[in-house]
Amino acid sequence: MCAPGSRRGGDPLGRWTGMSPTAQEKEAVLEGVEPAVPSDPKKWAAEAFGTFVLVMGGVGTAVLAGEKVGPLGVALAFGLSLLVLVYAIGPVSGCHVNPAVTVGQFLMGRLSPVSAAGYIVAQVVGGLVAGLVLFAIAKNLPAYDRAADGLGANGWGSHSPSAVTGPAGEVVIQNGYGSAAMIIIEVMLTALMVFVVLAATDRVSEIPQAGLAIGFTLAVIHLISIPVDNTSVNPARSLAVAPFQDGAMGQLWAFIVFPLIGGVLGALVYGMLFGRSRDLEV
Repeated sequence: MCAPGSRRGGDPLGRWTGMSPTAQEKEAVLEGVEPAVPSDPKKWAAEAFGTFVLVMGGVGTAVLAGEKVGPLGVALAFGLSLLVLVYAIGPVSGCHVNPAVTVGQFLMGRLSPVSAAGYIVAQVVGGLVAGLVLFAIAKNLPAYDRAADGLGANGWGSHSPSAVTGPAGEVVIQNGYGSAAMIIIEVMLTALMVFVVLAATDRVSEIPQAGLAIGFTLAVIHLISIPVDNTSVNPARSLAVAPFQDGAMGQLWAFIVFPLIGGVLGALVYGMLFGRSRDLEV
């Protein structure tokens, strides 16, 4: 989703310098009211809370109920969590809950550098708190084995969900998807995610459908990529649980770098197809 930035003074349509206005702004103009702009601390608090909920809803389902619901259930948990958050905190912060989305919004001119940095810090903090809470819950189960069960972290090769392990679950017999598959998946699917977020919140889009488009896109992304690398497309999600899973920290850098590259790509595609600044009739 999109967060407010700096408008040119006196423009009744709320047009932005070098960017495409959001559906929320269009709706406010149509209703004859000036869009309210929450303070940055409120936006950052909403982002921390939203990222906490996303990690608990998505990764929490994978860790605590993955064997019961399977990949489809985990994918829906991520998608539905984001869908709910779009409507819950979207009016406050725009519901990025993902540094890659924030980078895309920043490139479109919808965030100042300071605000974007605050968003990312808040997302990382919210995710880490969720990871800590999730680990505390998981280890309370006597049968939980950190080395064998992990905590839903992302990985490739021996850490890929498709890796074949021995009976105890600790010895890898055959590696899963490699780094090339991981790179393609993370760049391509993060680009798709960011493109959908920007497009669904564009001025020509409809507000009620934005949450559905964004939430179900994340669900489909997980259906595609859970077997490859456990699906990141969100550096804050990866940072949240990597410290609590053996071997995950060594591969964490990739799930920061490549989703951010994908975010840039998605913003560029959106800019080419929609235009960063357009004089549209409302």
